[in-house]
Amino acid sequence: MKQIYTILAAVLLTATVWAQAPEKMSYQAVIRDASNNLVTSQAVGMQISILQNTATGTAVYVETQTPTTNANGLVSIEIGTGTVLSGDFIAIDWSNDTYYIKTETDLNGGAAYTITGTSQLMSVPYALHAKTAESITGGHYIGELFGGGIVYYVYDNGAHGLIASLDDLDGGSGVEWGLYGTDVANCKNMTDGASNTAAIIAASPAAGTAAVLCNDYTGGSFTDWYLPSNRELYLLCSQDILIDQILDNDGNGTTNGFAQENIAPTYGSYWSSTENSDNTAWVYYFANGYSIGSNKNYACRVRAVRAF
Repeated sequence: MKQIYTILAAVLLTATVWAQAPEKMSYQAVIRDASNNLVTSQAVGMQISILQNTATGTAVYVETQTPTTNANGLVSIEIGTGTVLSGDFIAIDWSNDTYYIKTETDLNGGAAYTITGTSQLMSVPYALHAKTAESITGGHYIGELFGGGIVYYVYDNGAHGLIASLDDLDGGSGVEWGLYGTDVANCKNMTDGASNTAAIIAASPAAGTAAVLCNDYTGGSFTDWYLPSNRELYLLCSQDILIDQILDNDGNGTTNGFAQENIAPTYGSYWSSTENSDNTAWVYYFANGYSIGSNKNYACRVRAVRAF
């Protein structure tokens, strides 16, 4: 079966648009054919729908685009700038309900769509949400430099959320998860990285390993940083383009940002605190937007998070 792998959806903000909400949302996906081969350097037809309430809900906005995949099979589009079939992107009330992005793709560049994928907008970008959510005024928002890092997830109208450290903590070369051969008790939580990290530290991992780096980190003079869970890394990956843009002050695509250029260990893969087995733990590949259990002795990147 032909496949489309959704990587991320995030509003790209620049200094020129902070004063008002942008009327578009960036979206990227990797396209593969029926043989699971990357579809590279090829124009594809896409129909993008914003669905309300459920993954099969009413389409409040539909547009078409014809992007070209790059050498890695990646397409990059800006939802809200295509040929509109129905609805008004600007008029969507992001505060009113749950929304999903449905993509339909024709590998031949037409409108005979044979690939379909639907994914939930886990956290609507603040700049769009704030247009229609009066109660969010004064709350924290995705992309805000706050609490020693950068906010990448919010809830309760911005009163609470998650913050990522401004830099990777591994020095650019990656580090081990540690505790190879040890089944760490109470360390398989997919959502609670703080409790996972506490369990790892209690098992006495070696200095310089992933959880130790996060536990010892004091960015912004805060001491409650931890190694994120697999789910918390998923949420972070969903905003990595926005974070890269905000933190990449010199424009070279690397400063403070996430390594997306390669899926090999020490480049695009980040350790989570979620253990998979006595020999493996979950890593999240930011280049491709998926997670997998990896050998604890592999060298992968590390970014700390904290909650507020």
